[in-house]
Amino acid sequence: MHEKYNKEILNLIRSMQNIDYISPEDIPGIDLYMDQVTTFMDEHLKSSKRFDDDKILTKTMINNYTKNNLLPPPDKKKYTKEHMLLLIFIYYFKNFLAINDIKSVLDPVTKKFFKSEDGRNLDSLYKEIVELAQENMDSQLRDIIRKLKKSNEIYADIKDPEEQKVLSKFAFICMLSFDVWVKKNIIENIIDDTFGKKKT
Repeated sequence: MHEKYNKEILNLIRSMQNIDYISPEDIPGIDLYMDQVTTFMDEHLKSSKRFDDDKILTKTMINNYTKNNLLPPPDKKKYTKEHMLLLIFIYYFKNFLAINDIKSVLDPVTKKFFKSEDGRNLDSLYKEIVELAQENMDSQLRDIIRKLKKSNEIYADIKDPEEQKVLSKFAFICMLSFDVWVKKNIIENIIDDTFGKKKT
């Protein structure tokens, strides 16, 4: 099987271990203007860009999140650390969830923990979520490597190396896509069950 292709994929998988997480300690303790927010996000999440000129967050996006009640309005055009934490959650969720679903997920968290001064707050919640994600990273990567191996094995008997590579790559993409679809479906069902959106 194409060793170069496998090596490239394995390197890509391993690079996911270095994925950027914005530590709460990295977020400035002072309130930020819109330009400072977009610059901060762009700098700290640049490794998640697909293309160099991609924007992590734009003014229009932030304004839309506020307009759609995903994000509490800024105070005198300034965004707090808590705004920043919510924007990070929105950034990750928007890759696979509809805006209404993100709102359903974040609403109870925002209502209970935004500007919370007693016990758990958005800062501590974010730290806990990052820890969970980091603890889960190794098992996620092992699962992806198992899928790569399986997709290589299924077409190992094909003599034409180019055809073998195309089909193995297609199988790998399909397996990853199905995994994403299953998880997305579970998330949507949880949202529907929790917030009463389930069709009857």
